[in-house]
Amino acid sequence: MKRICVFLGSSSGAQRGYLEATRDLGRELARRQLTLVYGGGNVGLMGELAKTVLKEGGEVIGIIPQPLMEKEGRQIGLSELRVVASMHERKAQMSELADAFIVLPGGIGTLEEFFEVLSWAQLGFHGKPCGVLNVCNYYEGLIRFLDHVVAEGFLEEEHRSMLLVGETARELLSELAAYRSPALKRWINRQQI
Repeated sequence: MKRICVFLGSSSGAQRGYLEATRDLGRELARRQLTLVYGGGNVGLMGELAKTVLKEGGEVIGIIPQPLMEKEGRQIGLSELRVVASMHERKAQMSELADAFIVLPGGIGTLEEFFEVLSWAQLGFHGKPCGVLNVCNYYEGLIRFLDHVVAEGFLEEEHRSMLLVGETARELLSELAAYRSPALKRWINRQQI
């Protein structure tokens, strides 16, 4: 594992703990010599993560669509900045570059990007680990919801178990490093009631 793609908010959120956890992840990525791949923005948690990794001597690859350059501003001093034409191109490059994926607090765009790579894992398109950094229990409701989806027969338990959850950066990065993709035989239960 050499490159970690992190999806996170372009806002800092309502709790101080979100920023603290973001900085902690940045320090841990740099300490482990893991390159950050992220959305290239200079605002919110996104900007703070990139700044922390760079400050700690780590490498950062930003990928930002041209239309977002004015809204989010591009991060200065990145190891590499790729300006692409669309969100689709951004996500494709992030997925290609990354060896693992992490989601921190964020909104609809953050969730959409993370669930796309998680669904690709479910379909067997990649075997890369996907993890939630459950900062201040931000994702607790989502985790419970996914358990509900399993109970209701819309998600196999083996696919649910592909989502790793950690309370700290150190814990989650260790889980990602130890992850072994399951040998999945199918991605949907065809059994009818």
